[in-house]
Amino acid sequence: MKISRRQALALGIAAPALLRLGPAHAATALKISHQFPSGTATEGDFRDRLCRRFAALIQERSKGAMSVDVYPGSSLMKTNAQFSSMRKGALDMSLVPVSYAGGDLPELNIGLMPGLVTGYQEGLAWKNKPIGQEFSKFLAAKGVIIITWIWQAGGVASRSRPLVEVADAKGMKIRGGSREMDMVLQAAGASVLSLPSNELYAAMQTGACDACLTSSTSLISFRMEEIAKHLTTGRAKSYWFMLEPLMMSKAIFDKLPADQQDIIMSAGAEMEEYGRQAAVLDDISVARVYEKAGATVHDLDSGVIREWRNLARDTAWKDYANKNENCARLIKLAQEVGA
Repeated sequence: MKISRRQALALGIAAPALLRLGPAHAATALKISHQFPSGTATEGDFRDRLCRRFAALIQERSKGAMSVDVYPGSSLMKTNAQFSSMRKGALDMSLVPVSYAGGDLPELNIGLMPGLVTGYQEGLAWKNKPIGQEFSKFLAAKGVIIITWIWQAGGVASRSRPLVEVADAKGMKIRGGSREMDMVLQAAGASVLSLPSNELYAAMQTGACDACLTSSTSLISFRMEEIAKHLTTGRAKSYWFMLEPLMMSKAIFDKLPADQQDIIMSAGAEMEEYGRQAAVLDDISVARVYEKAGATVHDLDSGVIREWRNLARDTAWKDYANKNENCARLIKLAQEVGA
């Protein structure tokens, strides 16, 4: 679905640039930073491919009035600095998990709330539901705009023993990916560590981490199969869905002419189906990659999902809702989507 300028205004991302008239604009050069391995428009990590496709579409539709350069592998700036840099207008765009900024803005941890989102269609439905509208307004008030909604299912790579059921977590050192996932793991008896996905290989290699939860795409791109003996996939069902959108600095967006804003929003919306299809394919591909490397592959069933969801509801969901009024309202709206 394309986002019109009128809808953008309704979400609180009105641009002063809309008042500037004139047929000619200076060429606009944007930069996208992300933490994932570099590829091409057709090969490699789909998140890098999506950024490159977006860049090509922007240049084509603007007839060269806009250009977008993609900086993979945290080559432009460190992973954990990207969100705050967008807020300050120091970075144009980034594709990064919103939960990475949950330490500063606890509301963002809803983007990786275990058990809350149960499928891709449910996650993508947020965009046009009250939860997505309220979440977008909150982000815009903090200086960031969602350009492309991207959800990814996750799985677990582990060094020595599998992590499938809640009881399996006891005594393990696990990277959960968000404060809320960590809370659930701790309730299950694990110790947790926090680090971005591009640092997981070293942590697993040294033994600092026994198991890591991350997206299927990252489980492939960061070559965790070279270390892991077990994989729990998200190809059938998952309790771990992450919101990892392509975002833009509101300060930068607001400076652009209206026609360029429209191009960015419409091109971003068109990337969403590509992102969904690519994420689903990686949920399937990751099992083949790990089987080929000799790992044992495990899938989740409805009973196990229910077990994790119940634990999350009693711990992480409750803690999140008690943070502040915004959090309480957001998680209530999110639960209405899957009801």
